[in-house]
Parts: sequence; C-alpha cells; structure tokens
Amino acid sequence: MQQDVFFKDLKSQLEGDLHYDDLLKSIYATDASVYRMLPLAVAYPKTIKDIKCLIAFARDNNTSLIPRTAGTSLAGQCVGKGIVVDVSKYFTKILNINEKEKTVVVQPGVIRDELNNYLKPFGLFFGPNTSTSNRCMIGGMVGNNSSGTTSIQYGVTRDKVLKLKTVLSDGSEVAFGAIQKNEFNRKIELNTLEGHIYKTIYNELKSEYVQSEIINQFPKPEIHRRNTGYAIDELIKTDIFSEALEPFNMCKLLSGSEGTLAFTTEITLALDVLPPKESIMVAAHFNSIEDCLRTVETVMEHNLHTCEMMDKTILDLTKHNKTQQENRQFIEDNPKAILMCEIKGETIEDSNFQVNKLIKSIEELGLSYANPILKSGEIDKAIELRKAGLGLLGNMIGDKKTAACIEDTAVALPDLANYISEFTKLMSGYNQEAVYYAHAGAGELHLRPILNLKKKEDVVLFRKITTDVAHLVKKYRGSMSGEHGDGIVRAEFIPLMIGEANYQILKRIKTAFDPDNIFNPGKIVDAYPMDKSLRYQTDRKEPEVETFLDFSDSLGILREAEKCNGSGDCRKLPEFGGTMCPSYRATRNEKDTTRARANALREFLTHSEKPNKFDHHELKEVFDLCLSCKACASECPSSVDVASLKAEFLYQYQKANGVSLRTKLFAYNNQLNGLASNVPSLTNFMFSNSFTSSVIKKSFGIATKRSLPLISNKSLGKRYKNFVNQSYTNNCIKTIYLFNDEFTNHLDTQIGLDALTLLKALNYKVIILNHAESGRAFLSKGLLEQAKKFANQNIYLFKDKITSETPLIGIEPSAILTFKDEYLKLADDKLSAEKIAKHTFLLEEFIQQEINLGNIKSEQFTKDAKTIKFHGHCHQKALSNQKPSFDMLNLPENYKVTIIPSGCCGMAGSFGYEKEHYEVSMQIGEQTLFPAIRNAKEGIIISANGTSCRHQIMDGTQKTAKHPVTILKEALL
Repeated sequence: MQQDVFFKDLKSQLEGDLHYDDLLKSIYATDASVYRMLPLAVAYPKTIKDIKCLIAFARDNNTSLIPRTAGTSLAGQCVGKGIVVDVSKYFTKILNINEKEKTVVVQPGVIRDELNNYLKPFGLFFGPNTSTSNRCMIGGMVGNNSSGTTSIQYGVTRDKVLKLKTVLSDGSEVAFGAIQKNEFNRKIELNTLEGHIYKTIYNELKSEYVQSEIINQFPKPEIHRRNTGYAIDELIKTDIFSEALEPFNMCKLLSGSEGTLAFTTEITLALDVLPPKESIMVAAHFNSIEDCLRTVETVMEHNLHTCEMMDKTILDLTKHNKTQQENRQFIEDNPKAILMCEIKGETIEDSNFQVNKLIKSIEELGLSYANPILKSGEIDKAIELRKAGLGLLGNMIGDKKTAACIEDTAVALPDLANYISEFTKLMSGYNQEAVYYAHAGAGELHLRPILNLKKKEDVVLFRKITTDVAHLVKKYRGSMSGEHGDGIVRAEFIPLMIGEANYQILKRIKTAFDPDNIFNPGKIVDAYPMDKSLRYQTDRKEPEVETFLDFSDSLGILREAEKCNGSGDCRKLPEFGGTMCPSYRATRNEKDTTRARANALREFLTHSEKPNKFDHHELKEVFDLCLSCKACASECPSSVDVASLKAEFLYQYQKANGVSLRTKLFAYNNQLNGLASNVPSLTNFMFSNSFTSSVIKKSFGIATKRSLPLISNKSLGKRYKNFVNQSYTNNCIKTIYLFNDEFTNHLDTQIGLDALTLLKALNYKVIILNHAESGRAFLSKGLLEQAKKFANQNIYLFKDKITSETPLIGIEPSAILTFKDEYLKLADDKLSAEKIAKHTFLLEEFIQQEINLGNIKSEQFTKDAKTIKFHGHCHQKALSNQKPSFDMLNLPENYKVTIIPSGCCGMAGSFGYEKEHYEVSMQIGEQTLFPAIRNAKEGIIISANGTSCRHQIMDGTQKTAKHPVTILKEALL
C-alpha cells in the first residue's frame, strides 16, 4: 500500500506515463531472453526532466532503473526488479542531419530501418544491421554495441557513435564525445561526478602493466565483434594512454555498457554513403557444417558485404512457416548448411566480374555441391529467411527449445573452423546437436543447445554447457559476447574471459559512474546468477488448462503462448510491410503487441490461483485491441496464433462473466439479418436515416460515425433457386460447391450473383446446398459452442461431397477460410474436416488453378484497358496469399493490377463498429490503405474481397470497392 502511495506521487510528477498494475508488470517481466523478473513499475518518460525525476526516485527509494527500447534483448538486459524505463514511445525523434559531415542526431527510440528510410534521399545510411532492424532501436543498438549482417563491411555500432548526451546517476546532464588531451586534463580537475568519472578511468588505466594485462587478457583485437564487459581495451588505444593519434571518447565505453553507466537521451552517429546498388548473392550449398566453415576464409578474401550461414535446423523450420516457405525457393535438395555471400558493385558488369571470381574460388575448393546465384528480389527473400532464424527457433513444439546462452561467441576468422570442430565435440559429449547460423564471415556463429529449462537437469546443463564453452572461447582468445551482450546469461563469465584484475577495474568504473547502483544492476558486474530468475519455474507442476478449442498441435494452449520468444516481430511498422500487428501500429503501446498478448496469457495461466485461470480483467484488457487478423499465425516466425488464443480467452472469460447484449447482437447478426430481410425497405430506412440509425447505434454501443450495412432485397439463397433452374450445358468443365456465406447471403447478394453468372459463363456447374453459416461471427466473439455446432453441421454435410473434382469454394475470405483453420480445431470429425480443408478454396484461388490448367483463358474477356488497385483480406494474407486475386484480375489482356501494401484495413468484422474501437480502427486504415485509395487517379478501380474491407473503404474514403469476382464478371465478352 505504501508503495502505491509512492508511485502515485511519482506519477503526478511525470509528464510521461507510469504504470504499476499487474498487466503492465507481467508484460515487461520478460524480453527475448530466457529470464523473467517482475518489475515494480513501467515508465514511459516524455522529457529529460522525467528521466531526472525517475533517477532521483530510484536513488531515494533504493530501487533501480532498467532502460528499454524494443525489448528484443537476448541476454536478459531488459529485465529487472526495479522500474523498467521504456523510451520507445516518446524518445523517437530524428533531431538533425548534417549531410556534409555525414552525421545524424537521434533520440534512443528511433528505429534502425526507420532512420535509414529517412537517410536514403541524402544518399546516406547507418551501417550496423541486426536481424531485428525493422523494430530494434538505436538506443538498444548502442547499449548492446550491435553488429548484424553488414559488420564485415561497415563495422559495429561502437564504430559509429560520435557523441552521447546522457543523464548521470546524480541527475546531471553530460555530453560525451571525442576530446583532446587538454580537454581531458581539464575534465579530470572538475569537482563533479563527470570529473570523478574521468579521473577514475585515468587512474585505472594509466599503468603500463594494467594496459599490458588488458591487451593480453581481452579478446583478440582483430575480432571486431567483442562486447565482453566494458570496452576498456578500446580506451587504452587513445592518445591519453598511448602514442596513438585517436582522441579519447567515452562513447567507446558507453557503447556496449547495457545502460549500466548512464541514461542516454541523444545519440550522434557517423553515417556511410549508401552501398553500391548492384547486388548479387551466391548461396553455396554444403553437405556438412565442416565443409561450409572451411570455405569461409576463402570467400572472405573477396570484398563481401555479407557472409551469413544457415544450418539444416533453421532451414527445416522454414518449411513450416508460411511466410518463409516463399523465401526458401532458392534452396536445392536438402543442404546441411548454406553460406550466403553477397557482392555489391557500382555496375552490373562490376558485380558479375566479382561474382565470377568468387564462384571460381568456391569451385576450386570443391566443398559445395550447388552455388545458385540470386539477384534483386531473390536476395531480399534470402536475407529475410536468414533474419527469421531467431524467431523460427521459437517454433519448436514442446518444452525443449533452443536456449540463448552460448549463441554469441566470436573468434578470429582463422580460428573459426577449429573452434567449431572442438565445440561440436564438446556438444556431442552432452548429447547435443546444436544449431549453427548467422555471421560466419565475422567469425561469429549463433550456436544454441536445445534444452528444456523447465527441468532441473537441463538447467544444470544450461550452466555446464555455458561454462565449458566459455573456457573454449577463452582458449582461442575469442569473445563470449559478440553482439548480443553479456546481460544476465554471460556476465558471470566476464572474470574468466578478461581476467580477475581487469574485472575489478570494471567494477570500480561502474561504481564511479553509478555509486548507488541504480542503473540496470546485475548486468556486466556483480551479475545475477545465470541459472536463476528463469522464465519458467524449474520442475514445476505443469498447469492444467482445459480448452474448448483443440490446441493439441502445440501440446496445449499454454505451450502455444510459450512459443513466443519475445523477438518482437510484431512491433514492426507499416512501412516495413506485412500486417502484424495492426493495433500496435496504431497505438505504439507494447500492451497492444502480439508479444504482450502471448506473454500476458502465459503469465496468468501459469501463476493464477483462480479455478478459471482466464478470469482476469487484465487479460480482457490486453486482448481488447486484438483484431483477430491472424497475421501472427503466418508473419510471426514462431507462428503464435493469437486469434485462436483470443477466441479461447473470450469463451472462458464469458463463462465466468456472462455475454453482453452487444456481443450477442454481433454474434447473431446472420439470424437478425435474416429477419430484417423480410422487411428490407424498412430495415434499410432505419439503418440509413440519421435519426433512427443514431438511436440504434447509441443503444448498442456502435460508433456514431460508422455507417450501418444495408440488407439485400432478396437473399442469395432465394435467388439461387431461380438461378439453378437455368440450364447448364452437358459438358461442364467441373462441378463446384459454392459456400453461401452469411455476409454474401444477406448483405452482398449481388456479388454472389456475379459469382454465379461468371462461373456459369465459364462453363462450371455451381451447386449451393442448404448449409449452416460459417460461424465466423461466433468465433470472433468467443461463442465457441455455437461455432462448433455450425462447424459440425457443415463438415457432416460436405464430407462426402467435397473432393479434388468437386471442390468447395467461397467468396468471403473470413467465412470460407474457417474450413481451413478453425474447423480443424473445432470439428469432432477431424479426418473429414482435414479432407474438406484440402479441397476448399477462395473463389480467386479456384479461378487461378483453372487458368493454370488452361480451362479459363484471357480470350474469354474484354480487351478494354483498366487499372485496378487491390486490397486483400487479412485472413487471405495469413492463410492463403494475394497472388490468386492478382492473377485473376490480370486475366483480361489489358488489365493492369497492383496490390496495395496495406496490412489490415482496420474494420475486422465487428471491431470497427464498436464505439470504443472506432478511432483505432480508422487509425489503422489511415496507415496505408486510405492514403493509397485517395491518391488513386480518376478511373482507377478499387478492389477488395472482404466485406468488412469494402465497408471500411467506403467509410474511410467515400469510395466504392468492388469484389474481384464482380470486376471479372463485368469483363466477360
């Protein structure tokens, strides 16, 4: 209670935000590491004054501050027992660019790729490039001294940091940068904390003996990826301690210090000229890890921009992720390892010349069995495949996962093959087949054992393996922490890696900067134990969680949530493509990420003592803005299916708390629409008249600015009875079953008629059965018993009818794709459900297949020229893809089609109707979709295949979007 009083007082002093509720604390208890510590509170500072206030509070109340940006840290840097200070929300400005000096000034919450998008028109970029570059932030990169795929060409973050504005532990603001000897000497004389810091460093490092110990004990200087401890080995290279010409710069020490020394508020970076435009990649395939590694030294003799490796474990995991399946098309046979070598040149001729020399070198070694050459878009896909490695490792089913503990070791390039050979022998002694991937050209492979950290014996192995590898790395004078930092997992081993005497220097430097130990304690010095505070309690009794949906493919709902490893792919912004996660893109709040939902569910299912572990208002809050777009099921490398988690949560929560009238209204909309269709003119008058529609909206919690959908004069089911009486030819190409979904039946009847007309004209026999509705509305509202009833009815009806020769096709993606998704979790007859799913298609998918078979030809359509912009439904993107719609619309010879890279439209069924969600819904639409439509020239046709999408486009842009089937029907000759 006293703590609440303190925090209320602190909150009143901040311009930013402070949260100390159970939900936010649970979300911030983990990062992308194996650790979990429940913080006291979470702060989002808005100003430097806020940061000073937090520092004073921590100092006065004997607590600590844990700085955080995107929270993708792999070593536990972002977890702690104090106040997590998240700068990713407000400290996000690019402050200044000096084109002439090639420098830029940013706040720590600027995203790396966002910065490079800004710099591109100036012909400049920030070189270090992590696999998380579309969401990781510059502050985190400085804290970790991040490297990434391009370090062999452009160096590491430490090489680029010119100046840091910071707040020290006494609240003073200090700027650190390069200073001359006379300035250094003046600093030493200052009677301030800043002066004390400079004086301490000088006294600690001035001895020649100390310097020789640092040189002898620290990792080999040619290893440019080295983050072990504080970089005092960099400071002794300056003109203060040697004959070198390099000026002293405290930024060398602060880079890689993991927020343990000072709180950074502003960063000045050195930039590089954009790399040559013409890229070619050689993806050398090998039958063994050894052959791959023996090739590295040879290829690195060439001027490579990237030299990355992936092993069979990673490659096999890409087979089961929808997004990565499209990126792995270049892989031949079944390699044990692939080495991706990228060449860049100013001209195509230059690139080809370099690549020919590279291939010649590889072929002369004779160790690879294939060397495919990738260009342009193929390179981008290969790079995305490699970048997905971290997240894909979380996609292992069950409790055994790849553990991040030894994945950051780096050795000198000539030592790499021997080091890995010894490492492999060491791991075989533990009966381990480790995962090998990442930065081979830099002497760093991300090596991971596969462990079940819920089991005591594997936690023991966790320490033993890390200890043995630390000794092996020390033997080669390598770096235990190459780019991911020491954090919790490796900080214990710093004395071994750099020597006890050098470690004591680090401790004294930490004390000089931070005498009260308020900045991120337990990292680098005085480390937390590496085998404590783990995400999962050791040898726990696994919580029993009964669910209505079938989560057996993940071994239960808890393990489905546990697949989230915190890699943060759900934090990427709209400009970086994809759909995940629409609500985060609108609010920029961690609470609204896919990661937060999975983590919160894991927390409460694991630690709740309630009989119904779902019955927590915190879970209701975290799932509130989930649009059930399903993007996470395909775009998240770990394939965490949050839409299914939300459906199950709502079902269980409503069992304890009841179902609201509005929820029932939306869930039973098909039945209500059926009643309304008996008096369509009256219904539509009430829905469109400003007074009556306003009353309806206010009565049921519908946004007043949202238009209500109008009822068709006659349902498609009724119209089909007339249509079926029309004669078919005796030689129809195929008989197909059309699923008359509830949205097409009552709201978009004309689209259904267009589909019937088109298919008949193309010589297909169409049958509509008297089937049940899809259950989509019930699924989205968590009324799973009703959804299951419809699923079982439809499976029973179609199980003996749907085959490869008589497929089931549908118009509305959210409805027809339930057969391929939720029905597999709901239906009692799983075998029949799986069989039907194999032969169920979106209408566009069916037409694309028939085009490929030669059954549908462009000659059957107009030769008029039209330009079309297409927006695809989220469920189509997640469970199918947009290419069938693109191919279908391109069928007329002179139709020109482009796909709007729009993510989610923001409507998501009932979500956009609900008054509390309307603003977020429209914000999502405004990210990409609405501007693209508004900017479309006169005469361009807008197309969307989702009923919610078309409605959202009308409300957001006042433009009508046509279903692809209508466009193609109108194009018939």
